[in-house]
Amino acid sequence: MKKSVTTCLIGCLLVLMLNFAAFAQAAAKQVVFIKAGHLVDTNNGRVLDNQGILIEGNRIKVVGSVADIQKQVPAGAKTIDLSNATVLPGLADCHTHVLLQGDITSEDYDVQLLKESIPYRTIRATMAARTGLMNGFTIFRDLETEGAMYADVDVKQAIDRGVIPGPRMFVSTRAFAPTGMYPLSGYSWELKMPEGVQIIDGPDAIRKAVREQVKYGADWIKFYADRRYYLKDGKLHSWVNFTDDEMEAMVTEAHRLGRRVAAHAMGWDGIDAALRHNVDSIEHGYGLDEGLMDRMVKQGAYWCPTIYVGAYVAEGRAAAGAPIWLAMRDMEAAAFPIAYRKGVKIAYGTDAGGYAWTENQAKEFSYMVRYGMPPMQAIQSATMVAADLLERNADLGSIDAGKYADIIAVTGDPIKDISELERVKFVMKNGEIYRNDLSR
Repeated sequence: MKKSVTTCLIGCLLVLMLNFAAFAQAAAKQVVFIKAGHLVDTNNGRVLDNQGILIEGNRIKVVGSVADIQKQVPAGAKTIDLSNATVLPGLADCHTHVLLQGDITSEDYDVQLLKESIPYRTIRATMAARTGLMNGFTIFRDLETEGAMYADVDVKQAIDRGVIPGPRMFVSTRAFAPTGMYPLSGYSWELKMPEGVQIIDGPDAIRKAVREQVKYGADWIKFYADRRYYLKDGKLHSWVNFTDDEMEAMVTEAHRLGRRVAAHAMGWDGIDAALRHNVDSIEHGYGLDEGLMDRMVKQGAYWCPTIYVGAYVAEGRAAAGAPIWLAMRDMEAAAFPIAYRKGVKIAYGTDAGGYAWTENQAKEFSYMVRYGMPPMQAIQSATMVAADLLERNADLGSIDAGKYADIIAVTGDPIKDISELERVKFVMKNGEIYRNDLSR
């Protein structure tokens, strides 16, 4: 009797498992047909009218005219009518900090590290990730946790496993800085204060630290190339943090392990040092001059200018005793159009988290256009260029057959008014709809 009951239970369990597997497979292969009134073709820098997008599971199957694609739509497919909208690939923000909630002043930063636990900051990070996704950013490159250890890996995994909504995340865990060169600072030497980064000194220790970060889930390695910004001879200068041997060890070890390297480098000296050691991206880069730009073009290095955060924090930091931020803001405004004309690879990045997540990350677009980049190229910086930076051009960056179904839509024309991207009405990531204010 016991044996027959056990056998029956096992049989029922197997049936349930098979049914669940079949259901999961069917759900994964759900077919969706999108009618796009206008489609931004980021591959070719043009806008196409009356396009159809056929999606199977989490990938785009085919793209073409609505009339042609409609003939291929199978029975039972879901139709989403975006005929009155402009459809684009999901946007990428290549410089975020989901574990931060704004730090105009050093006090803002210190309070988060001193008064908020890492679990609490992680809970807040889940809301930041959701906010970015709902604003149309289906991809984040998150450049360090600011003292929250490897919590960005946890947020990434929770998103990937469907526990919480959020963008695709490429994380860098803990950025590197040498002893004494990153906050928290200014406190009594008798107190052991939290560190905003992983403090590391010496080439051997740095190699080990790179391996450690990769072990715990880092997709990128980030370090602080400089600090102490000052003006001299019309240039923004800085103190370089690491020795040449240390920087070389960091970059070569990261590249050996298949990880790209991002350098926080604001002044001329920090940018120069980072480029000499072949980093993959320069973050902020306020002190760029034409010579440095030419080197970036030759080396294929990317620039994440993070314009909006500089404008956002400049007045507050000047009022707190650091007027250099006003000059840095204006210098970047002058450098940006020159870098664009020279062909520097500019990837969209905002430093969101450096300002509050209540500010829409898409505000960066308006600054880029105001500073001389055409709207289509600004959109490409957050799509095609970003996908190239992340080495994911086969999966991301455009609405093409075979790529992930990461799709957004706005009601207006972002080519005529780039601020339309601040008013995203439809968001699909990985074939799943997270926002739809247009089609019912």
